[in-house]
Amino acid sequence: MLNPATTAGPSSKSLDLEVALAAVERHLTSLGQALHDSNASAIELQASELHRSLATAVNRFAQAARQGGVPPALRERLAQASGRVAAQRESLARATAALDRAIDTLMPGQGNNASLYGANGAADRGSSTGVVQA
Repeated sequence: MLNPATTAGPSSKSLDLEVALAAVERHLTSLGQALHDSNASAIELQASELHRSLATAVNRFAQAARQGGVPPALRERLAQASGRVAAQRESLARATAALDRAIDTLMPGQGNNASLYGANGAADRGSSTGVVQA
């Protein structure tokens, strides 16, 4: 008779990795849709969920690697998900740069410090009185 511990081990480990990776893929897709829709609250929610699912997946994949390896198909899917994260990050950086250029065009006097960052990490655009001069 087969020992359930030995027969369930690899498939159970693969299933655990599959669940973690599927969550990452699901949140990547949802974040992409939220970005496409310009839905700020959905972007915030999905970015947070993606961060959480990525942390879980990385931990599970690292543990699996220490315990004997990750199936090649799951390793490939994780690499693809990583590429999608990088592409979304690059897309967001481009959108931010375009927004910064638009603000600099609309408020030329405010753009002198556009390449500098303030203490809170936001672009320092000079005075923050809320007054816009035309």
